Amino acid sequence: MAIRHYWSMAAAAVGFRLVLVLFGGDLHLASRPEVSTPLTSIRRLAEGYWLKQASMSPYSGSMYHGSPLLLSVLGPLTNKSLIFVAVDFIAAMLIRATGRKLQIARNRSLKSLDLTEAVSNSVNVSAGDIASLIYLWNPWAIVTCVGSCTSPVENLMVVIIIYGACSRLAPLAAFGYVMATHLSLYPAILIVPIILLLGYGPDTPPTKVFRLKNSNASKTDVSYDEKSSSSRDVRQFSWKPVLHFTLWLLFWSSYVLLLSSIILNKVGGLQEMFKKYFFAEVFDFFRSFFLIVFNMNIIFMVLPLAIRLKHRPCFLAFVYTGIVAMLKSYPSVGDSALYLGLLGLFANELAEMHFTFFLFFGYIGVSLLSPVMHNLWIWRGTGNANFYFATDRVGYRECKFNDKA
Repeated sequence: MAIRHYWSMAAAAVGFRLVLVLFGGDLHLASRPEVSTPLTSIRRLAEGYWLKQASMSPYSGSMYHGSPLLLSVLGPLTNKSLIFVAVDFIAAMLIRATGRKLQIARNRSLKSLDLTEAVSNSVNVSAGDIASLIYLWNPWAIVTCVGSCTSPVENLMVVIIIYGACSRLAPLAAFGYVMATHLSLYPAILIVPIILLLGYGPDTPPTKVFRLKNSNASKTDVSYDEKSSSSRDVRQFSWKPVLHFTLWLLFWSSYVLLLSSIILNKVGGLQEMFKKYFFAEVFDFFRSFFLIVFNMNIIFMVLPLAIRLKHRPCFLAFVYTGIVAMLKSYPSVGDSALYLGLLGLFANELAEMHFTFFLFFGYIGVSLLSPVMHNLWIWRGTGNANFYFATDRVGYRECKFNDKA
């Protein structure tokens, strides 16, 4: 069941963004470390674009650490924040379309389990509408959109991955995956849910449910045709869309590397990009330590979660985005805005989620205390780094409780 006045609320969210962009004045959001990081700062992108226009390496001086493609795409538009409003709206519409795909798959799974009455009596609100409105009205998404950073573009590429895989559109999923991993290395772990989505399709019940159904049918007086039809309900893995995805992945990867080489041709080529861009997400000091803490810890969680949630690949992708938001280097509120928006895709399944009161007000508390603690530490000098670090740990704990709940 669709939400009444959905388009009115979506248009109001877009209009609110436009008002803040055009008439909000200088909100100083671009200087906030929670909003803009060294990897997503639009000011740093403008500096890199200026260096490129001056025939200098955009990575000289350790000012710009972003993608070379963003220099050509967003470089001339650094003073026009309206582009990020459009990016947010497109991401919300793709989230809505993904929710509809999941709803269709859920109804199909219920019918395959002879639960047609549950489908006909279902009055659940459209999860896609809820998820898109959560993303559009999320204060963190609004702040990220207005705060002049490239996080909305990164979020859009992740949403394109999930939508393309749920729709089994291999070219679109491959394009989103290549661009997302080019902008940030962390979405590379989404290759697991992509393969599962392309091979099995959207979320389906686990195989043991169908086996239990067949065993119960064998104990009762059921015809052979009904038994064979129930056995056919078990989805078999299809390698054809996965191979199709692999071919498009190679094509888009080669194309992106070629464009990056052309852009950086006068300042060192791809060697400059790999030296100053891909290795900029960890510090020079204690490089090995940060590599293990920030990156290997995420990799250790990929396989166990994939084994446990292989029958729910879209939910697995949501869990991966939450883990990345918790453990990535240089996190921002844009990362949390993405996985909170994806959380709405499972509104029907998570209706009985625990600790909703503490989670909701915990996020509010972190959002209010973070700028206060940063001001006490940096500007007033009445606090120290532990003030801000404690708020960051509380935010991390909120993300962890959200995933567990």
